[in-house]
Amino acid sequence: MDRRTAIKFLGTSFPMLFLSKFSSAHTYLGKVPFHPDWRSLENYRVPDWFRDAKFGIWAHWGPQCQPERGDWYARGMYQEGSDQYNYHVEKYGHPSVFGFKDVIHQWKAENWNPEELMELYKKAGAQYFMALANHHDNLDLYQSSHHKWNSVNLGPKKDIVKGWERAAKKRGLKFGVSVHAAHAWTWYETAQRSDKEGKLAGIPYDGKLKKEDGKGKWWAEYDPQELYAQDHKPSLDSKDDSTVHRQWHWDVASGVSVPTEAYCENFKARTLELINNYHPDIVYFDDTVLPLWPISNVGLEIASKFYNKSMRANRGRVEVVINGKILNERQRKCLVWDIERGQSNAIEPQPWQTCTCIGSWHYDRRIYDRDQYKSAKTVIHMLIDVVSKNGNLLLSVPLRGDGAIDDKAKDVVHGIGAWMAIHSEAIIGTRPWYTFGEGPAQQDAPSLNVQGFNEGKGKAFTSDDVRFTTKGKVLYAFILGKSENRLLSVKSLGTARPNIQSIKEVQILGSDDKISFNQFEQALEIRLPDHFIQNNIATVLKIT
Repeated sequence: MDRRTAIKFLGTSFPMLFLSKFSSAHTYLGKVPFHPDWRSLENYRVPDWFRDAKFGIWAHWGPQCQPERGDWYARGMYQEGSDQYNYHVEKYGHPSVFGFKDVIHQWKAENWNPEELMELYKKAGAQYFMALANHHDNLDLYQSSHHKWNSVNLGPKKDIVKGWERAAKKRGLKFGVSVHAAHAWTWYETAQRSDKEGKLAGIPYDGKLKKEDGKGKWWAEYDPQELYAQDHKPSLDSKDDSTVHRQWHWDVASGVSVPTEAYCENFKARTLELINNYHPDIVYFDDTVLPLWPISNVGLEIASKFYNKSMRANRGRVEVVINGKILNERQRKCLVWDIERGQSNAIEPQPWQTCTCIGSWHYDRRIYDRDQYKSAKTVIHMLIDVVSKNGNLLLSVPLRGDGAIDDKAKDVVHGIGAWMAIHSEAIIGTRPWYTFGEGPAQQDAPSLNVQGFNEGKGKAFTSDDVRFTTKGKVLYAFILGKSENRLLSVKSLGTARPNIQSIKEVQILGSDDKISFNQFEQALEIRLPDHFIQNNIATVLKIT
């Protein structure tokens, strides 16, 4: 059947452009365009809204924020002698008596106000919002019919994801959910241990408890194994706490304990229910490639169903995004590559994302006390650099255990918003230029390490560093930082450089001053007016 016959068969007048690929017509013929295999998923194209968005804010917030002692608390509290173990014993008691299930029971989220927080995020210039749907601690933060350990039944007794979804969509922000629970199987293996020393040596932590052990306790109706998933022998060498990183990729040769089929199918059911009931525009998987890949196909099944659901709702277009980590070139065509706490050193051919936090992924009171949050300037420099290379920035802003944002984190968000209020046109809806920029910071840029983690390891940006974006016939040049000179020089815009046209006008965003400039062979030189006050974060030139 050719395209014209297909149109006649469908009894519609869809434009030929819409049916330019016969695979688009398949949706209306009742055939499934995406299958759970890489060859099929290569047909995916990143939606324009994500390419335009550039900046998202993430609430990486859940019960592990309750102790306010940093990331991976539900694992670290079972590592004898660690900072989190010592803190836990002092604050709550021994993990044989008071485990992470009991931390969940104490978490009430009593000061969480998603409406106020989302208003703050929108004013900061965020175009999308990411909510934590579950973490490696395996508590679903939404109403789940496949997992009794969820925030509606326990802890806050609130549907956290629903609250975030309503607040985001009310303000026109795209909505995402991050899913981390596939790794609970191995991540929680520390909960199987017991102390090696001291008066409680040999007494097991609570990771092996079963439902029958809960008689007369607050959790009597709940099976701890549905949360901890530790009714299995631990991974080989699991007593070495670095093993969890080496075995993150589910490489059987590493000695990793392989989850059961029932565990994998339950994860799939939970995730599909999340997608079907909360309608996210983005699903972020904190996994190598996809959840449980390659020991199970459930990640590919989730991806194909998510894309097909979007096609059915959007007249054959896929308008959703999946984030995955450590992707090869083929996989980057199927998903949007996410780099954790790091970034690429080149313009990537496919849209990508870096995720980072101004503090710890889970709230750490010590970072607040020591004034160690990233500044608004640091965040914006990162945003500019990422966008110039065809990427987006997803920024986590820590929330305290009770759901409130502290004053210092709020100041950072306000600072981002103040800069974006003037300069967002050079960020939102832009595309990379033929080169991302110039300057000394790139000359010593650190290489990526596994899924990222090259953040903050290179030279700090200065006014000698320039980044570029484009929109239509306009080129934006970002001067990073404040220059001591009134004469700015941009070498990439010299007439001797390739792809350079004659410049007609130069403006400075946020200023009505007439800007004088000269375009020489070796550089474009811009003279700032004597009374002009440079932005301390970045001055943006709008070049026609």
